[in-house]
Amino acid sequence: MSQGSSHAAPAAGPHRVVVIVDENSNPFELGCATEVFGLRRPELGRDLYDFRLCSPEPRTLMRDGFFTVTGVAGLEAAETADTLIVPNRPDVEVPRRTAVLDAVRRAHARGARLVGFCSGAFTLAESGVLDGRRATAHWQWADAFRARFPSVRLETDVLFVDDGDILTAAGSAAALDLGLHLVRRDHGAEVANAVSRRLVFAAHRDGGQRQFVERPVPELRDESLAPVLAWAQERLDGPLTVTGLAAHASVSPATLHRRFQAQLGTTPLAWLTGERLALACRLIERGESSFENVARHSGLGTAANLRALMRRKIGLTPLEYRRRFGPRTGLPSPSGT
Repeated sequence: MSQGSSHAAPAAGPHRVVVIVDENSNPFELGCATEVFGLRRPELGRDLYDFRLCSPEPRTLMRDGFFTVTGVAGLEAAETADTLIVPNRPDVEVPRRTAVLDAVRRAHARGARLVGFCSGAFTLAESGVLDGRRATAHWQWADAFRARFPSVRLETDVLFVDDGDILTAAGSAAALDLGLHLVRRDHGAEVANAVSRRLVFAAHRDGGQRQFVERPVPELRDESLAPVLAWAQERLDGPLTVTGLAAHASVSPATLHRRFQAQLGTTPLAWLTGERLALACRLIERGESSFENVARHSGLGTAANLRALMRRKIGLTPLEYRRRFGPRTGLPSPSGT
């Protein structure tokens, strides 16, 4: 999955997330933002975000007139956002309001993080902040997006793109993927896992939106990877190999590769490395002080290998990760100390 390595230092007090709701906005993505950033998390012992909605009008008619949003802040609330989530609408050919585009430009100029869910990439591109930048949008609108915004480097085979201070999600459900990625980036893997459990949604989905492009559905016997994935996740500290995974699944390594690519959009080795790295992050957050132990218990071998992988995949060294997401700033350790 395409994602950057920008990790800004946490701001004093809860990070303020503001969502701009505009005429004909999609309610599903608004719900995703509310679920991830807006709900209180008493099980975590602290508020993760200060969440607000705003709109350029006192009454905002949502998509296809299903309902009307009233009683939210005016567009001036966008001026105080640390993260600004821009409007997304199905009518991608209709120009966005000038006031909304100006608010997006001002937020970008002062260093706020910008997020677009699904067709929100059109709002960001129309404001000009995506010129020369990487982004994604729903595969169904890829050709229209490229035709209108040729200066944007559109990536159509990923669930989301993290380009540092501008992030975009490919489709409606991918808004949850990107939202949980932001929680992980802001608060660490353990907190993101806690939020994902509340959502009953995977904390990290491998693969990309190419899995969901319309295509014939073959009539095949059940070839789900779930059993072998669960088996491997219980043995991450052991000497797992692609050959071993294939043997457990009673298939050849070549067949296993094909199934991983078809179902997860990734390779067995990349999936295994990602799972081990996620386990290493959780161990650090829970207070394991020896990076050699972290590397051994997560199956990454050595502290040097752990350090190299974390720098490449997360953008932080193990020491930097512990300083940011260790027990003093993350969840309590399993012992409650």
